[in-house]
Amino acid sequence: MGEIIFSPELTIPDVLLLRNLADDIQRHEEIKGANTNVDRDEGYSSTGSGAPKAVSEYGISAERDASDIQKLTGFNDPESKDFEPSVISSLDVGDLRAKLPAVVYEHVVLPYIAWARKIVRHETDVLMLTHLILYFSTSLPSAVLLFYRFSYLHGVLHFAMQFWYMGTYTLMMHQHIHMRGILAKRPLLRLFDTYFPYLTDPLMGHTWNTYYYHHVKHHHVEGNGPDDLSSTLRYQRDELLHFLHYIGRFFFLIWLDLPLYYLRKGQLANAGRSAFWELSNYAAIYGMYRLNSRAAAFALLGPLLLMRIGLMVGNWGQHAFVDADEPDSDFRSSITLIDVPSNRYCYNDGYHTSHHLNPRRHWRQHPVAFLQQKRTYAEEKALVFHDIDYLMITVRLLMKDYAHLARCLVPIGAQMDLTMEERAEMLRRHTRRFGEEEIRVKFARGEAVKSK
Repeated sequence: MGEIIFSPELTIPDVLLLRNLADDIQRHEEIKGANTNVDRDEGYSSTGSGAPKAVSEYGISAERDASDIQKLTGFNDPESKDFEPSVISSLDVGDLRAKLPAVVYEHVVLPYIAWARKIVRHETDVLMLTHLILYFSTSLPSAVLLFYRFSYLHGVLHFAMQFWYMGTYTLMMHQHIHMRGILAKRPLLRLFDTYFPYLTDPLMGHTWNTYYYHHVKHHHVEGNGPDDLSSTLRYQRDELLHFLHYIGRFFFLIWLDLPLYYLRKGQLANAGRSAFWELSNYAAIYGMYRLNSRAAAFALLGPLLLMRIGLMVGNWGQHAFVDADEPDSDFRSSITLIDVPSNRYCYNDGYHTSHHLNPRRHWRQHPVAFLQQKRTYAEEKALVFHDIDYLMITVRLLMKDYAHLARCLVPIGAQMDLTMEERAEMLRRHTRRFGEEEIRVKFARGEAVKSK
């Protein structure tokens, strides 16, 4: 077993969850001497039954899991003594208490938290109000000033600032589009909640409502299947040319592909809306470009081009590993990451399998949902990684560095009996390109099972 790395920047739930999984592995190592008759084909026993080992044999402690689930549930429950809202990305509330002068913590931080909990839709999400204040006090005035009085130094600094904000903003909006808002459902707040993206989205590289129509109304309907415009099935996921084709198609053709998808599905209203919002945003950018071309390049065009690439690099990493035995399974076509960039700074985006299992699940609920379904994750051969983010998953795949990816794998269930080399080979198999006949057969079979 490779070493489990605990970054000091991991969130409190991630530390608890990773220790839970490490505890399973250690317990399994202690008892596996009694289970030596194992076929090395992804951990299946060689008893002749052809059935996988009982998950309980792989170190899972029901008592430990129940205790950890209780802690995580309390962490999210405003009525619990263990409740802790998220306030800023980089520090937990305990860190703020330890690092700030007592007078600042007591007379600034605590009153702000108490007020913000009434403004946001979920009391855990003080962080989202913090970020909205940040964006409206930096991004928006900076962009306005660029158009009023442009300088290249300001343009470069503005673009660098937006680059730093983009990931966190995108995953905040990811919550927004799934939950149809992030602020409390009061008239004025709801009005602001509805319309602020029309100001901030273009500054962060998003076009109006395209994220909603592509991600919620399309990607989660198709689930990386054959009709998903962002599906990875038809690509060899460790080949650079395939990766470039994948990015290029989205980059240049999504304005056309998405409306055509809706037309093929007979959804005329969605086709019209998605085309209208995408093209009207282009028209607005063109208008701003005519007003001040240099300011528009740094404030609007640069973020748009960067975001389009970033979205596809992320989606490639999220859906690079697809089990050929069951490619239509959310457990086997997406992954879970326990890492700092995805979960501390991007609203638990690492829990991608959990998100596909329930797209409306609140971001703070992902770790506890994982623990509650841990046995199912193991039985379904789900993949869990640590100490790596989606960007580096993509980079390592294109380098064909499966040894590194295997070291980052946190084995669960039957995967614990694989050697490091066997884990690397398993991951390599999961990046294989699917042929059209194979797709037709396997997804037709999946639809038949679902319809029963």
